[in-house]
Amino acid sequence: MARAPFATVSMILLSFAVQICLSILHQNLMINTNNSPLILNTNNTPTTTTMFLPLYFNDNNKFVNSAPKHSRRHLKTRRRPNARMPLHDDLLINGYYTTRLWIGTPPQRFALIVDTGSTVTYVPCATCELCGKHQDPRFQPELSSTYQPVKCNIDCSCDNDREQCTYERQYAEMSSSSGVLGEDIVSFGNQSELPPQRAVFGCENMETGDLYSQHADGIMGLGHGDLSIVDQLVDKGVISDSFSLCYGGMDVGGGAMVLGGIIPPSDMVFARSDPDRSPYYNIDLKEIHVAGKALPLSPKVFDGKHGTVLDSGTTYAYLPESAFAAFKDAIMKSVHSLKQIKGPDPNYNDICFSGSSSDSSQLSKTFPSVDMVFNNGQKLSMSPENYLFRHSKVRGAYCLGVFQNGKDPTTLLGGIVVRNTLVTYDREHEKIGFWKTDCSKIWERLHISTSPAPLPTISNTTNTTTDMAPRLAPREPPRYDIPGVIKIGLITFYMSLSVKYSDLKPHISELAKFISEELAVNVSQVRLMNSTSKGNDSLIRWGIFPPQSDDYIANASAMDIIARLNENRVHLPDSFGSYKLFKWKIEPPPERTWWQQHSVTIVSTSVVLIVLGLLASGLWFLWRRREQSLVTYKPVDSAVPEQELQPI
Repeated sequence: MARAPFATVSMILLSFAVQICLSILHQNLMINTNNSPLILNTNNTPTTTTMFLPLYFNDNNKFVNSAPKHSRRHLKTRRRPNARMPLHDDLLINGYYTTRLWIGTPPQRFALIVDTGSTVTYVPCATCELCGKHQDPRFQPELSSTYQPVKCNIDCSCDNDREQCTYERQYAEMSSSSGVLGEDIVSFGNQSELPPQRAVFGCENMETGDLYSQHADGIMGLGHGDLSIVDQLVDKGVISDSFSLCYGGMDVGGGAMVLGGIIPPSDMVFARSDPDRSPYYNIDLKEIHVAGKALPLSPKVFDGKHGTVLDSGTTYAYLPESAFAAFKDAIMKSVHSLKQIKGPDPNYNDICFSGSSSDSSQLSKTFPSVDMVFNNGQKLSMSPENYLFRHSKVRGAYCLGVFQNGKDPTTLLGGIVVRNTLVTYDREHEKIGFWKTDCSKIWERLHISTSPAPLPTISNTTNTTTDMAPRLAPREPPRYDIPGVIKIGLITFYMSLSVKYSDLKPHISELAKFISEELAVNVSQVRLMNSTSKGNDSLIRWGIFPPQSDDYIANASAMDIIARLNENRVHLPDSFGSYKLFKWKIEPPPERTWWQQHSVTIVSTSVVLIVLGLLASGLWFLWRRREQSLVTYKPVDSAVPEQELQPI
């Protein structure tokens, strides 16, 4: 006990001496360097001591590869550029979102599905005999002056000749892709601060299942793995270890993607994502609330197998059996005023409700809010568009976009859950952020300039093709609102092609089929209105009509068609030459005359009367024949008129 005062005095003197030394060191460092210092705060002492340490950028980036893939820690001495890229298509119409990527020199364009569940980026190879017909021409390595095959080595699987590395991917829906690996320059579009970079990708030799039949060209893999485009860019040190996706809302589609870091909004909520928990992006989901009430479930139900997984390549949400039963019951109790109806596809037992507003912005008046609560106590509030999809056959009807995940205990959250939500995959800090917003206005909401900022000078780079990023469509599809609730009977637009009409005429039906695929309508809806020819060019006016069973085009479908026309999302094969779409117009259904309105009734009545008349005439004729065939009975001895004998 007698030694305590001496120890206390010694500690005070030692602390005072340390502070004097640190102050002197601080002054010397600030005098001898002009670099921006890194500030380190010690928060575990009553008085805060600040240490300023000058840090210099390491050009060789060796620190990137010295840590495990999932725990990279970067020294943020400068802001890294990012690649801002628009998203196209629609989650429920197409089943996916795509972005545009350019590969090679000169660049060849591809529409790729953004998929956080895939770890490789691949496109169809020109030599592929088992690949389907997709949106763009296949990749031709021989046309790129910068293409190099990835040679066979001990770290990869090799082809039969042991010359080139190969890859193979199989998916849960029984589709697969396989091919060879190549390396080339990849460009991200003219909205990107990030210049084109060399990257490894797959050149497909075979596709099966949905990958064979889909309209998109291939997959852009954003998952964890050496072949992931994100991992490759991070390993090169050109972007921070993060990316973000923002999917458009119901009836809008499109969205935005950022490869690299962004400044997160102040009210973004975060959930921990443990890369060691599963090979997929997961979150620590604790509870689900419906209409403010927690489902009676243990948090362990969301931690089965792979845990709670976010997968941008999956359309809907899939819950474990007990969680789905509780969620379905809670929703049905909250919408007891609505009528439950059958789903649009008789092959599926969808849970659907009618009697709501056809305006998706009014759904919160009839459907409850749903909250996801994470282990850290933060909560993501979702609107009805995050768990409903529109009934395709009944106006004002919606179906649950949440299903039971069979007997699999994994909780799988697809794109529907994050519509109109900015999702930031902060891999560096092992967390995922969510921010509810209008994804069609994401750049304005984030206060990001529409044009790329000047690029900082990056040393030790061999890629000088910074002028290769081609021009893109507008950065995000604007919403083409149709004023009021009107009925649209026809959408017309003009198409000019650099082909003689005499050469084009035999292929008009083929051209109509391509247009129908690009506009996501039935080929019977696409009709040639008129055409003219001038020299070697053709001008065609096309009309998009309602489906055969309908009198008008649904507003949601019309907006999607108009968006595709405005954003130049109609892509034709090279055989049709260069082309341009312009001057689209919507027209109401034609007004019917009195005869058109009642023609069916009149014709039906006339047919019935004619049939009845013919039937009556037939019966009368049969009756007369029967009367004429009857012989009146005459006695044997009755007098018979005498007849004159004919001469022999």
